[in-house]
Amino acid sequence: MGAARVAVVTSGPGLDEDTDLPLLLGSLRAAGLSAEPVTWDADPGKWGGFDLAVIRSTWDYVGRLDEFLAWAEATARVTRLWNPAPLVRWNSDKRYLPELAGRGVPVVPTRCIAPGEPCAEADFDGPHGVVVKPSVSAGARDTARYAPGRAADAVRHARMLLEQGRTALVQPYLPLVEEEGERALIFFAGTFSHAIRKQALLTEPGRMDNSRVAHPGAALHTPTEAELRTALAALEAVPAPGAPLFARVDLVSGGGAGEPVLMELELIEPDLFLGLAPHAADRLALAVAAAGREATAG
Repeated sequence: MGAARVAVVTSGPGLDEDTDLPLLLGSLRAAGLSAEPVTWDADPGKWGGFDLAVIRSTWDYVGRLDEFLAWAEATARVTRLWNPAPLVRWNSDKRYLPELAGRGVPVVPTRCIAPGEPCAEADFDGPHGVVVKPSVSAGARDTARYAPGRAADAVRHARMLLEQGRTALVQPYLPLVEEEGERALIFFAGTFSHAIRKQALLTEPGRMDNSRVAHPGAALHTPTEAELRTALAALEAVPAPGAPLFARVDLVSGGGAGEPVLMELELIEPDLFLGLAPHAADRLALAVAAAGREATAG
């Protein structure tokens, strides 16, 4: 039996900007796999030639969501897609956050407002202000925080999203992020690999900056037991059989006594910071190789 053929799924932006991509390709090939990068919107006839397609840096999918989800479902019919198409669809919209909260996961409190629903100032204020974002977004695009007393500005932001036919999310701003930053815990096949800490992203109230650096000051981080506990609870609550092949669990401090809460669960195309953690690319390659063996055996 020959080496499993793996498509590492990327995009035009990903080919140019994904620093994880060459590391993962090298580790996959060192593990004996036949691996190549393929943009997700390539010739549809290519996908049946692979035993496995691993979504990585499909960073233009947000503006083409329906097309991307249709691609995921079509590709899953001709090869083994990781993460699986139903999980990709579920994770593409941040309305999964209240769903996870309902399953007992500590989550940043999140109110979802769909087009046509009322949008009142009373829902857009709090002791430390609020964050307004679209439910479908990446890299904090079209996202801003608003200081206390600026509810009218926050409402205007939400109404802008609603007028575009998008669902708006409203969350309390958690000020501990300014001192402690955000933490991202990375898992491969359900096993913890490494974690990073990065600086707060929404540093200036009232400013929507779609050109901001997505991961300022990213550096390795040793997670606390509480952070690991919250991350594992989030993964266990994912509505899918088995563990995702890769997952990034983004946390901030904001629960009781500053306990960590889930900000986002990234299961589609997150930066995994493979270059920051020794042998992280090799660990992911081993998880891919195991999935490849399963695919070729089946």
